[in-house]
Amino acid sequence: MSLSCLRQTDAGVEIFLYIQPRASRNKVVGLQGEELKVSLTAPPVDGAANKACCVFLAKLCSLPKSCVRLISGDTSRHKRLLLEDADFQTISEILNNLVKG
Repeated sequence: MSLSCLRQTDAGVEIFLYIQPRASRNKVVGLQGEELKVSLTAPPVDGAANKACCVFLAKLCSLPKSCVRLISGDTSRHKRLLLEDADFQTISEILNNLVKG
């Protein structure tokens, strides 16, 4: 099953996120509409939540931090990340398992 928050591109996999900053712990909450809801402990100040988001997704998907880039949503809770050179099927399976719980 393919998640609506993922999109295959020539550069890799794009993921659409809804971020909840200042949470008690970093975790994938589930789907919220067409976005993956992610809770982060970092505050939304000076790009801390953006950096934490990239690091968290890199670790979650077993990718180097340098392969995860913020494409849009620098100052918004709605973000779009690019997982460079990532395999769509692998990312989809990882996130599906987390969303299903």
